[in-house]
Amino acid sequence: MRLTGVSPGSGGTGLTVQTALANPSTRPGLRLPGRVNLIAGSVDVPVLHVRLGLVSTVEPDDPEAPRRLMQFHQAQVAGASVLRAGRARSIPFEFPVPWETPVTTMGGVPLLSLRMGLRTEVAVDAALDQGPLVPIFVHPLPTQQHVLAALDTLGFSIRQSGLVAGRLPGVEQALPLHQRWGFWVGPLYAGPITELEVIFVANSTGLEVILWCDRRLALAGITHTSISRFRIWHVGADQRDWVSTVDGWLRAAINRHAAAAAHADWSAPISESAHVSRPPDHPVPPGSDLDTSGGTGSSGGGAAGGSGGGGSDGT
Repeated sequence: MRLTGVSPGSGGTGLTVQTALANPSTRPGLRLPGRVNLIAGSVDVPVLHVRLGLVSTVEPDDPEAPRRLMQFHQAQVAGASVLRAGRARSIPFEFPVPWETPVTTMGGVPLLSLRMGLRTEVAVDAALDQGPLVPIFVHPLPTQQHVLAALDTLGFSIRQSGLVAGRLPGVEQALPLHQRWGFWVGPLYAGPITELEVIFVANSTGLEVILWCDRRLALAGITHTSISRFRIWHVGADQRDWVSTVDGWLRAAINRHAAAAAHADWSAPISESAHVSRPPDHPVPPGSDLDTSGGTGSSGGGAAGGSGGGGSDGT
């Protein structure tokens, strides 16, 4: 077992908290096994509970506000007990990693802009002792990895990845934050858009991929933003042609973006997209034919509501 964090004796109680992980690398939807070791000093220590929490630095909703440290998911691993003086207690745990947990490692290399840790909180009487952060490394789900690899093949390159506090409008989410991947647009897709952001929202059955397209005209200070949403199953991910799938998503999203921009009021910049007005359609199982009469035109099994394959009604 790997010892990755030690908290010195907390004020007055002499309690020492040690957090150990069998392996700090994980994926969304898995469990992170480890132990919390409590060592009492010269006095008895009444412990109310022991909790573990995932912590990372996020961007606030207000772009002018500074970044802040947020604990976005927690789980209790032990209830009330009294640790006698000079005694030790080892608490095994399997911490559940949410499906929506942001990815911090790409291709085995930690992302420089993202750090995540597991924090141990021990409530002693009315006080709360927060131990040091134990670093963890979250690798992409296979479906996420396939999408990122397909974007790379199609000429897109990652320029940044960060966490934003708050939920997306009209998107079912469990966590109070989301991860945005910013890409330099591939040459074959440049023109209609100049920026692309990708957001993943995963659950146990599939992955929702949100493509955030932006077209900026620097000289005029004009911008137009649109959002398209697609869903895909985890099952059968290894048998899918991901380059064709993602290319179909991109073409549908860009065509819809260009059509919406042609009717936009360019006299006023759009500060918030109104194109997401309902949840996307249900995922299409691998091998199923898409109903072309419904306007869900995107290759590769990801269904998007609205005309032109976009992710919602174009309002």
